[in-house]
Formats: sequence, C-alpha cells, structure tokens
Amino acid sequence: MIQIHPTAIIDPLAEIDTNVTIGPYVIIKSDVCIGSGTTIGPYTTIEQYVNIGADCQIFQYASIGGAPQDLKFHGEKTYLKIGRGSIIREFVTINRGTEFGGGLTELGEENYLMAYTHIAHDCKTGKQVILANNATLGGHIIIGDNVTVGGLVAIHQFVQIGDFAYIGGKSAVVKDIPPYVIASGDRATLHGLNNVGLKRHKFSKSTLQQLKKAYRIVFRIGLTVKQATERVKAEVEQIPEVKNFIKFIVESNRGVTR
Repeated sequence: MIQIHPTAIIDPLAEIDTNVTIGPYVIIKSDVCIGSGTTIGPYTTIEQYVNIGADCQIFQYASIGGAPQDLKFHGEKTYLKIGRGSIIREFVTINRGTEFGGGLTELGEENYLMAYTHIAHDCKTGKQVILANNATLGGHIIIGDNVTVGGLVAIHQFVQIGDFAYIGGKSAVVKDIPPYVIASGDRATLHGLNNVGLKRHKFSKSTLQQLKKAYRIVFRIGLTVKQATERVKAEVEQIPEVKNFIKFIVESNRGVTR
C-alpha cells in the first residue's frame, strides 16, 4: 500500500511502486521511478529523471537529482540511479549526470550516505559504500565496492577509489587511491593496508600476506610502476586480489596516491 502525505506534491508522470511511504511536503517531479518499500522523508525534493531502487530510506531535506553544477550543462536530459537498499540521510545532495560525462550519476546497492554528503555529476559508486558526514565528491569520480570515506573528506574530480579502501576524515584526495589501502591527510598519502576493514570482510590471512607483499614492492622500495609490476608478478602469488591491486595501479590515468 502506498502512503502519501496530503501535503506532498507528486507529478502524475512519476512512477511509484507498492509499499512506498512519502512524507510531508515532499516534491516529486515527472519521469521519476521509486521502487517498492522505499521511504521518502519530509521536505525532500526529487527532480526529473531519477530512478530509486527498492527498500531505500531517504531522510528529510535531501535533494535528489538536481541539475549538475557544471557550466557545460545546458539542460539536456541526464539521469540519476540509486541502488536498492541505500540509505540517504539529512541534507544530502546528489546531482544528475552531464552529457559530457556519459549522462548518468549512479549509486550502487546498499550505499550509506550520512548527513550533508554531496555527490556531484557523473559519479559512480559500487555496493556497500559508506560516505560519512560532509564527504564531498567532485564530478566524474568512481568509487569501488565496500569503500569507506570519512567525514569532511573532499575528493577531486576524476579520481578513482579502489575496492575496500578507507579514507580517513578531513582528507583532501587529489590522486587515485588503490584498492585495500588506508589513505589520509591533506594531500592524502597512503598508510598501509586497510587491515581492520579487510579482516571485517573475512579476507584470509594468506590473502592479507600476499597483498602486504605487493604493497611493499610497489610503495616501499622506490621502484617505477613498470619495475614494481614485474617484480610483483615474479614474487607474489597471483591471487585475484593481487591482480586487482596491480591492474588498478597500472591503469590509473590520474596517477596513484603514494
């Protein structure tokens, strides 16, 4: 059963699935799809061309799908997609994509966006990403699965963050962050593997040992990327996590945080 507060303003062209709850003074514009079991808190605004998955929770005063803050944007039809089971807290702002950036901003499943988080145009996040209070993402950022970003972190546009990385609070990130590591500071630098996070996600002792070897070769002994890659292939067991670690570094366009 759909529950809609009488003060909510909903465009007739919006598509609302079953068991959706819409609170007071919510504004939902045309070409919006909202999945079953989702809750929309008071005073939230959902702009055009937004698709919200099932079982999401959007708290009061969120602004979802606003026009990109980009001077190249001239009103073209672009989109925002929010994955199933995501939680979006108070005063979060998420912008749609731009034509230049592919036309889509996309959040993966079960993301947790704490209060005042901002996600700019054309960003993409994986599953189970946590963005703490006031985390700010510039445009075109790609974040992998199971990443945690601390409070008051600013990430420069076009940066990529690898799977299972952890970024400490009050950091400024201007280069790519490899998977499985901890980074923090202004400007952010690496501080080893994200051992606590990896153990919580049931990474085996053997996997952690191989990742530690690869990390040391790449970042601790002064080799070039090419030299380090060759040495990792020769000296470290080529488990999927090690391959992912090296692939990310080799393919980085912006340069990797060290």
